[in-house]
Amino acid sequence: MASIVIIPARYHSTRFPGKPLCPLMGKPLIQHVYENSKKAHLIDDVFVATDSETIVESVLSFGGKAVMTSITHSSGTDRIAEVAAMMNYDIIVNVQGDEPLIKPQMIDDVISLLDDKRASIGTLMKKIEDPMEVLDPNVVKVVFDNEGFALYFSRAPIPFYRDEWKIHSKEQSASGGAKSKDFKSIFEIRNSKFEIRNFHCYKHIGIYSYRKEALIALSRIEPTELERIEKLEQLRALENGMRIKTKETFFETYGVDTPEDLERVKKCLSTSL
Repeated sequence: MASIVIIPARYHSTRFPGKPLCPLMGKPLIQHVYENSKKAHLIDDVFVATDSETIVESVLSFGGKAVMTSITHSSGTDRIAEVAAMMNYDIIVNVQGDEPLIKPQMIDDVISLLDDKRASIGTLMKKIEDPMEVLDPNVVKVVFDNEGFALYFSRAPIPFYRDEWKIHSKEQSASGGAKSKDFKSIFEIRNSKFEIRNFHCYKHIGIYSYRKEALIALSRIEPTELERIEKLEQLRALENGMRIKTKETFFETYGVDTPEDLERVKKCLSTSL
């Protein structure tokens, strides 16, 4: 099956405007993503999908390929779906434009997941090693069945180890004298004695492979209730019966959402040289 990586890249990011073109070790951020994607063995091509002529010009200047898309897209999924509909590829891989540490093996892994014909989408996960990531709502967790198919994604701690993770609550007086419970410091997970290796919690790594027809269908479905609640687009796929197959990766990646994130990535790249 023919496969392509499409990298969605938006110039006007709220938290970090101009992020794809930010210099990183002598290259624009988007160039690192593009060049790492090109090294994957199972792909036939790589394109950047963007609504910015400036980004197109930058990509072309380093020898890459780029496509202009509509400025109305609300998500990267919609942006790559527009491009995928114009191209003759069976599998579309969505590599985020702010993931300069993406490894070629990760791309090959998500493509290989679609060898299972039951899967509409493939994605990766990684065992959580930092206990605070279990509590961090910015770290999306995933639970899956015994064949690797995702059951649910959440910003909450899942699975919740009821017997081991003790909930501490204290009663406070609410207005009118009624008592309420304060769950701000909720788990013994915050305790230094907590051993994350004793638990099986996985965080979602946001790279996806799609069958072309599944991607286009997903982009045409309205956001679902669970998606709106958790602000997780992959729940739209699950709620509409699409099967998402997962695979564990041992690679760590860091997305760049802020200038501070960029500094962290610089340190990672510097130590790998």
